[in-house]
Amino acid sequence: MIRYAVIDLGTNTFHLLIVEQQADGTLVELCRERCYVKLADDGIETISEAAFERGIQALRQYQNAIQKYEVKQVQAFGTAALRTASNGQQFVATALEQTGISIQLISGAEEARLIHQGVLQAVPLPKAQVLIMDIGGGSVEFIIADQEKVVWAKSFPIGVAILYNRFHQHDPIQSTDVAALELYLENTLQELLTVAKKYNLAFLIGASGTFDVLEQALVPDKSTALHREIPITDFEKFYQEIIFSSLAERLALATIPDSRAKMVIVALILIRFIVQKMNTQTVVVSAYAMKEGILQEMIAQSK
Repeated sequence: MIRYAVIDLGTNTFHLLIVEQQADGTLVELCRERCYVKLADDGIETISEAAFERGIQALRQYQNAIQKYEVKQVQAFGTAALRTASNGQQFVATALEQTGISIQLISGAEEARLIHQGVLQAVPLPKAQVLIMDIGGGSVEFIIADQEKVVWAKSFPIGVAILYNRFHQHDPIQSTDVAALELYLENTLQELLTVAKKYNLAFLIGASGTFDVLEQALVPDKSTALHREIPITDFEKFYQEIIFSSLAERLALATIPDSRAKMVIVALILIRFIVQKMNTQTVVVSAYAMKEGILQEMIAQSK
């Protein structure tokens, strides 16, 4: 039996997934952890000293778990913050020196490809194209794909940490902030909006971050299904209920994790913008994203 460990180092959250492959090929999940390191809490240009240490401490914790489960095959991938921050390479070097974890920095295009691989394992895609959206802290990946292939994909530097620092200037957010953010998205996402006109993208598949919040808040059935549907009407109602809430009010809501309360507003504005532009009828939340795509490739390469 072989054990695999995948570490996904996102801008806001570090994830660890450890699985064991049985003799019949099935996978048993041994460990799943996440740490909210918030590398871009003080801006994505440079990882602050406090965020730097939070990240290294999370990797120390992950290395302990890897040793506990005696995992030999380990892959760690760094995304937006680590590939763009001025001290991203320093973080990679420090992580290797202090934890023994070797981090591979990947491009936005590679990130999008791996997200598609992960989503395919959780969501039965229709024959027609769908839009897959993965919201991170530093970037957002958009993928137009079907059952067989990626038709178009691009990573945009509009992660929630970036949008929050630039547009969420008041508490609660003001309508002028919302309008400014929507105008920025209109200009920044022109390539996506142009390409999307070629397809009927009635389904939006969301992975990671705020989509997990939507699932927790709007899907009463907490079964073990790997994907869940959220009607647009339910999303719109949730949006209207909290869009102008204060941080204190969001922290008091049981449906929003404290770790997501600060930046969830700009994320909801982003999702709503996409839903309206694409005329989306249904949002599907995928339980799997990039780390499951990485895991699939690790297993395939070991055969």
